[in-house]
Amino acid sequence: MSTSQQDPSHEPEWLLVVRIHKDGRCERLVGTDTTPAGTDPLTGVRSKDVIISLKSNIFVRIYIPKTTPTNHKLPTLIYYHGGGFLTESAASPTYNPTLNLITAESNVVVVSVNYRLAPEYPIPIPYEDSWEAIKWVATHAKEHGPESWLNDHADLCNVFFIGDGSGANITHNMAIRFGLSPVKGINLNGIILLHPFFAGKTLTEHVPKELIELLERLWKLANRPGVGLDDPLINPGMDTRVSGLGCSRILVCVGEKDRFRGRGLNYKKVMEKSGWKGKVDVMESQGEGHVFFLYDTSSENACALRNRICTFINPIRSKV
Repeated sequence: MSTSQQDPSHEPEWLLVVRIHKDGRCERLVGTDTTPAGTDPLTGVRSKDVIISLKSNIFVRIYIPKTTPTNHKLPTLIYYHGGGFLTESAASPTYNPTLNLITAESNVVVVSVNYRLAPEYPIPIPYEDSWEAIKWVATHAKEHGPESWLNDHADLCNVFFIGDGSGANITHNMAIRFGLSPVKGINLNGIILLHPFFAGKTLTEHVPKELIELLERLWKLANRPGVGLDDPLINPGMDTRVSGLGCSRILVCVGEKDRFRGRGLNYKKVMEKSGWKGKVDVMESQGEGHVFFLYDTSSENACALRNRICTFINPIRSKV
């Protein structure tokens, strides 16, 4: 994050995502490229974009495997992209390769949600858009929804929420909301948090002190006035509702060199102390930074992470 009144060279590289000009205009410095949906030449995975709300212009990108079974439906992943609530999209080339590979390797249907971005659409709008996408997916439960791919191939009795960075934050908060207000037609079997974006004013183990001030600036830029790092949306430890999270299985993936690692590890402690009746598994990728798996999909650690996602979704396969 930088502003036109500041020298970007004084900002950590990972925060240089947007510039806010004096006239209020938001200039995105990264995450604006798009790639069309279609057939992936590497995996054969097919994808298409579907508008789910004409009013807000929210769309999803749906992925299905090259070959789909005729005698049963496939686990369904609802994916939320990262970008600090400020940048990236469901059409981004950052995400297309990884989601093609997850679709092919785990043999799943993926619904990647293009929620609206802050600061033009401040929090809680990205969360509200994300919830609307869940309800839209649920309309296909009896095979009478508006999208044939979901009617024909999506097993809505076997749904997972998944996301990276701020998308992992959304994933957690959607699971909390789902626990409080279940959506008819969807059975949530688990959530997958990839390098989650959580924070808090209080230091936790492995969290650099200087990170707190930087995160607070990022969060305030994306948010409504007067909200800080102990907002329950970004600090699960301050949320009295976490014990009601709407599934019994969580996979948290962190990177050894990721600045968010400490908060990801602390999340496991928060959930286990909350009274929530479930299990949190943690996978740490040694030597890796934030969301490395998006940028080097063929690396050993990226392949291992996708394999862990696969076995979390398909536990029977992992025992074969």
